[in-house]
Amino acid sequence: MTDRRHEIESLLVEGRSFPPVADAVHVRGMEAYRALAAEAKADPGTFWGRLARELHWTKPFGHVVGAPPPAVTWFADGETNLCANALDRHVAAGRGDHTAILWEGEPGEVVRWSFRRLLEETCRFAAVLTSLGVRCGDRVAIYLPLVPEAAAAMLACARIGAVHTVIFGGFSAPAVRGRVEDAGACVVVTADGGWRRGKEVPLKPAVDEAVAGLACVRHVLVVRRTGSEVAWTPGRDRWWHEERAHAPSFVPAASLPAEHPLFILYTSGTTGKPKGILHTTGGYMVGTWATARWVFDLRPDDVFWCTADVGWVTGHSYVVYGILLNGVTTVMYEGAPAHPAPDRFWSLVARHRVTVLYTAPTAIRAFMRLGDAWPQRHDLSSLRLLGSVGEPINPEAWAWYRRVIGGDRCPIVDTWWQTETGMILVSPLPGATPTRPGSATLPLPGIEAAVVDAHGKEVPDGAGGLLVLRRPWPAMMRTLWRDDARHREVYWDRFSRPGAPVYLTGDGAVRDPKDGYLRILGRVDDVLNVSGHRLSTMEVESALVGHDAVAEAACVARPDPTTGEAVCAFVTLKQGQSPSEGLRDALRHRVEHEIGKFARPADVRFTDALPKTRSGKIMRRLLRDVAAGREVAGDTSTLEDYSVLARLREEEE
Repeated sequence: MTDRRHEIESLLVEGRSFPPVADAVHVRGMEAYRALAAEAKADPGTFWGRLARELHWTKPFGHVVGAPPPAVTWFADGETNLCANALDRHVAAGRGDHTAILWEGEPGEVVRWSFRRLLEETCRFAAVLTSLGVRCGDRVAIYLPLVPEAAAAMLACARIGAVHTVIFGGFSAPAVRGRVEDAGACVVVTADGGWRRGKEVPLKPAVDEAVAGLACVRHVLVVRRTGSEVAWTPGRDRWWHEERAHAPSFVPAASLPAEHPLFILYTSGTTGKPKGILHTTGGYMVGTWATARWVFDLRPDDVFWCTADVGWVTGHSYVVYGILLNGVTTVMYEGAPAHPAPDRFWSLVARHRVTVLYTAPTAIRAFMRLGDAWPQRHDLSSLRLLGSVGEPINPEAWAWYRRVIGGDRCPIVDTWWQTETGMILVSPLPGATPTRPGSATLPLPGIEAAVVDAHGKEVPDGAGGLLVLRRPWPAMMRTLWRDDARHREVYWDRFSRPGAPVYLTGDGAVRDPKDGYLRILGRVDDVLNVSGHRLSTMEVESALVGHDAVAEAACVARPDPTTGEAVCAFVTLKQGQSPSEGLRDALRHRVEHEIGKFARPADVRFTDALPKTRSGKIMRRLLRDVAAGREVAGDTSTLEDYSVLARLREEEE
């Protein structure tokens, strides 16, 4: 019997195409892209080594790529410091007064830190951490709202060789405790609280609960943000502003081996404890610097806004490190996207003259739901480039993003990458790649991607399968913290052969027969199996969102005695639209027309919200439990709003 577990049928066709821009400053035209890709394929060591030497190394490297994955190394005989490359290098080049961080708090405060100011604040953080006993290789947990001090704390750790683990400021005390304990953090950097949707989110109380009885935690360093009173443990707790007052404004950057650990970032699994993804210094630095420059075609005077929190890898790579390495202004916004009004994002873009906006499809669909009038209130003409990150973007949301936000003039870079990859791997280049709604297009230079079946054999173009990577890249994860065996088993063992390592991404994809473009189909775990047809949730959801009344949809499978599995669609409607049996039937017919009768949803459930992680991804595994009438299982520590599950249960009843 043929094993079809990882074959995915791709049935949606998208014919629209948009040309690249003519004014790119980095990679201009497909010939330039092909030349870079050919250079990287012919001699990866020379290619990545040439790029890496544009950055500063305290000890030059001689060898670029070491042992094959999973025990890979990059620039292993060289030494550098990521913080010095992100800050000191620009100050020395005469750009010390250029804005590094443009921060806006939810209540409305605006703060601008120049590269010189950010360097000074980072050095003070580094001095305070050192005074608290933090040494090279020690772990520091950072649990802060999205404030400039969060970036300074990360950079300070990189400066002295401490390993940071950033924990999103919305996590509960048990989730914080698990991460702090697993990392063995000796210091926790937190705040009294932060602001979200007009309310204070208390952070210090969560830390007090989380670290109670943890022998590894020696000190808690507290940033004053809201001014609220907090409980205090003498000897352990320190106010950042008091410690800062006595700290020097300059601390030399440590010369660190390229393979020195930089950070641990925890990702949630479906069961068990979160995985600690470990990234190292040199390769991550080179990868995020180069990809930020290519993908966003960065220019010295750009105002770059990635809307992610630094608690996620997108915030690490494209709020802090990759953008600052390029000497570009990075925007940080503390609060909720639609507070106090649905036009908060667009007001911020207009007021600060943002040039590049990088956000998640779930945010785009939420804004679609609110209607065109809110962004149309503001002058968005400063935007020259739009980006998408976090999950596949459906063509309808892509087209709305380009038309309403980009004024039909801004190219969209639909990026694919993972916490594990550290850097963008598949994306259009705005000056080279013709774009297509819903397609991440081509791998970046140096990236070799393939689509394979359950046995690791490439599937024909146009057929869906597993997305794998056949060549190492600089910013790749090195291992799972304290679990090398799990790292090999989850990511490498399935398809790798001696001399031929293969990284299993866990995502499905299809390669277009005409131009080799990749369309990412989402997690393989989310595939629907209906009457023998294996369908991507993304394609069914895209058909639903194509209806004028629908803002967002999530499809999952539930058991069915006849078809094996049936499609259950959870649908949120645009403002002004109301659920009805007529609309339910219309949505079923639309899927049937766009894909086929076999894909017609058995259930269409209207809901006012979908369960999402705090980074905006829909938690489809929770919807599968709801659809099947089961108790919700697995790790829910990343869930943004627990009340959504209760409302879904009520709607079910």
